[in-house]
Amino acid sequence: MYVRPAYEQKKGTFMTEAVAKANYKWRVVDIVVAAIIAVASGVIFWGWDIVCSAPLALFEGVTPGFEGLLNGFWLFAGPLAAIIVRKPGAALFAETLAAFLELTLGNQWGVGGSLIVGIIQGLGAEIAFAVFAWKKWNIGTTILSGALAGVGCWAYYWATNPGWNGLRVTWYLVGSIISGVVIAGVVVWYLSRALAATGALERFESGRSKARV
Repeated sequence: MYVRPAYEQKKGTFMTEAVAKANYKWRVVDIVVAAIIAVASGVIFWGWDIVCSAPLALFEGVTPGFEGLLNGFWLFAGPLAAIIVRKPGAALFAETLAAFLELTLGNQWGVGGSLIVGIIQGLGAEIAFAVFAWKKWNIGTTILSGALAGVGCWAYYWATNPGWNGLRVTWYLVGSIISGVVIAGVVVWYLSRALAATGALERFESGRSKARV
């Protein structure tokens, strides 16, 4: 009888873990947890609104557009909800709800700079999982989700600031993507793994042993 070598077994296991069977149906617990993530994220967004002026001015002072490196603090709600709940629409739902709460609590950005950009960021984050038909849940898709959320943020501010020159537009795009990759991608992934390790996510595919890749 042929026995697969250990390296082949490991490879097969990895592929099984990285590409999960799609389950598109939302449960009540999915809605509740996605909403909790969104609310917590919205409060963090709002807190960052209060203290961000000085860091933004500092980065912009280095080179206009560098402030995009700080956008990740507004981008993580969608990727985090998606990688934990693993349902279609989770990223868009969480990022939008978080932005709505941020706006409701009050900030300097108004509807456009809070809710509208939040919806666009959520769409970007959602696309990363949608292109794989919501079947691939790993660090790669999480990083892509963060990056595309950053692209969404950049697109909004480029469209609403026609006076920006080409250099600023470029730096803002690069900064937003880097920030999205690091904060809304890498950090979000390892945060979800840390939560899974505590057993807090056992009711979700993301919290079961086979999902820990």
